[in-house]
Amino acid sequence: MADNTTLPAQVTVIGHPLVRHKLTLLRQVGTATSEFRRLAREISLLMAYELTRDLPIELTEIETPLEVMQAPILAGKKLCIVSILRAGNGIADGMLELLPSARVGHVGLFRDHETLRPVEYYRKLPEDIGDRLVIVVDPMLATGHSAAAALALLKQAGATQLRFACLLAAPEGLEVLTRAHPDVPVFTCAVDRQLDERGYIRPGLGDAGDRLYGTK
Repeated sequence: MADNTTLPAQVTVIGHPLVRHKLTLLRQVGTATSEFRRLAREISLLMAYELTRDLPIELTEIETPLEVMQAPILAGKKLCIVSILRAGNGIADGMLELLPSARVGHVGLFRDHETLRPVEYYRKLPEDIGDRLVIVVDPMLATGHSAAAALALLKQAGATQLRFACLLAAPEGLEVLTRAHPDVPVFTCAVDRQLDERGYIRPGLGDAGDRLYGTK
C-alpha cells in the first residue's frame, strides 16, 4: 500500500473501520456478485457521509409535538452525483440511499486497451449543474485518465464545485488526476501499491464493472 503521508493535500483516505473491513471483503476473489454489489453499496453510503460532512445548512422554523423551534436543514440546491459508466453506477446507487434527492448525471467513457486513454461515448447532465456540488464517482482510479477526462467535461459543462470519489486508487492515477485538477478534492478508501503492465491496480480487486454485474 502507498504511504498516505506522501499523498497530495487534496486526497483524503477514508479510514473508518467499517469501510476498511467491508473493503477487505470486497477485494476477495471468492466474493459472489450479489455480495460484491451489496458491499459496494454499503461502502458508498459510508463514503457519502464523509463527502458531505461540510454541506452548508440554514435554520428553518418547525413545530415539534411540544413547541415551535429553529432547526437546521440543508441550504441551497441539492447536490448532483455523476457516475462514470458503467461501474460508477455501483457507487452512485449506494450514495443515493443516503442522498435520495440528489440529481444524477452520467458520463460514458471506456478505456482504449492499446493507449489506456479514455474515449467518450455518452454524456447526460442536469442543465443547472453549475449551481450544484457535484460528486463524480468511479470505483477505481487506475491510470487516472478517465477521471481527469470526466472532470474536464464537467468543467466545460459549467460545474465549479467538484469532488471525486473512488473505492481504490493507484499512486499513478492520483498523480495524473491531482496534476490535471488540483482544485478537486479526491476521496478514496485505499491507495494501493501500483499499476501492472495492463493498467490494473495491484493488489486491487479486479475489474469492478465485471464483478458488479457478473460479466466475467
